Amino acid sequence: MVELLLVVGVAVSLFVGFNIGGATTGPAFGPAVGSKSISKTGAAALMAVFFFVGAWTIGREVVDTLGNDLITQSGVFTLESSIVLLFFIGGALFVGNYFGVPASTSMTAVGAIAGLGVATGSLDWTVMGSIAVWWIVAPIVGFWTSAMIGRYLYPRINRWVAIETTEGALFEIDRSGVVPRPTAGPNTTRRELFGGTVVIFIGCLMAFSSGTSNIANAIAPLVGAEVVELNTMIILGCGAVAVGAFTIARRTLDTLGDDITDLPLTAAIVVAVVSSTIVIFLSVIGIPASFVIIATTSIVGLGWGRATRTAKVTEVVSGEESPSVSVGALTAEEPGEEAPAIGDEEPDDIPSAADLFDPATTGRVLVMQNVVPLLSTIGAYAMFTLLFAVWWT
Repeated sequence: MVELLLVVGVAVSLFVGFNIGGATTGPAFGPAVGSKSISKTGAAALMAVFFFVGAWTIGREVVDTLGNDLITQSGVFTLESSIVLLFFIGGALFVGNYFGVPASTSMTAVGAIAGLGVATGSLDWTVMGSIAVWWIVAPIVGFWTSAMIGRYLYPRINRWVAIETTEGALFEIDRSGVVPRPTAGPNTTRRELFGGTVVIFIGCLMAFSSGTSNIANAIAPLVGAEVVELNTMIILGCGAVAVGAFTIARRTLDTLGDDITDLPLTAAIVVAVVSSTIVIFLSVIGIPASFVIIATTSIVGLGWGRATRTAKVTEVVSGEESPSVSVGALTAEEPGEEAPAIGDEEPDDIPSAADLFDPATTGRVLVMQNVVPLLSTIGAYAMFTLLFAVWWT
């Protein structure tokens, strides 16, 4: 009977890993796919490789945090309770992936464990409180940082990068030799190649960061119950993530790469830098990063900031309008050099809100990203309250 339960537990854990691959590939490589720097298949392959590297190196520390620190009472994690937890985590993530909305795997997993902890009176509220505070602060920082860059600095950054996306693929696979190797596409310019390489590299960095925090969401309950070996579960969990990246992640790549906001290559680089920096910072201080929400709010913030570059900043003194004061005047590299003030760009350089920011899709994404963790938290709490809490009384 125990062997059967263990098989069921591992299967549910792999189901969670599958949905993690679907939920996190979009935020990591959505900008690269949206800017046509890489194909969905290429993004999935890189996601699988760098997620594994992150999980194998730093991820085991996060497994220990979720498997031991969040729950104060030993014996709460059992094989049976772990299966129930993983069922709610995987089921909630599947709902988000089905609707093409990448839900936060960390929020979903921690929410389910918190439901267990509240039902059994074993939740460490200090640890939970510090995690929750950062979950609120980090997306706000991501949104406003990207929004300010989009509103005030984007034209200057765009001129620095100066990359025009050409027709056709950025990279192609040369199969003429014994070992296939990537080569530049037939129409790819040198600057486009450089910029595309940068945004892909940052996507790999985000995939690495995802592995450091998200592998725990799939395997921590079973490892905490001490019924499986850590290294084996890391390998199996990463394999499941890879399957999710190649299959169900295509929906979330469409959502974050195309539907929310138009992402030219420069915008993709900005989003990737902002969100990956925040995720790495949270990982360093030991917080399970809400990877999906940070990346999504960064995309939304950049699109909103760019869409609001429509009015010149002026100062009215004694009824007369004085010349505008732009951020470029404060950030010029050379004397006399100045980025165009808001409203001074050429008409073609000012995108409309409809082009850059889709409120309907954004609303659907933000609603689902809060609903999915609530499903796992409330479901786990109700189940353990009704069926399992009596076991520890």
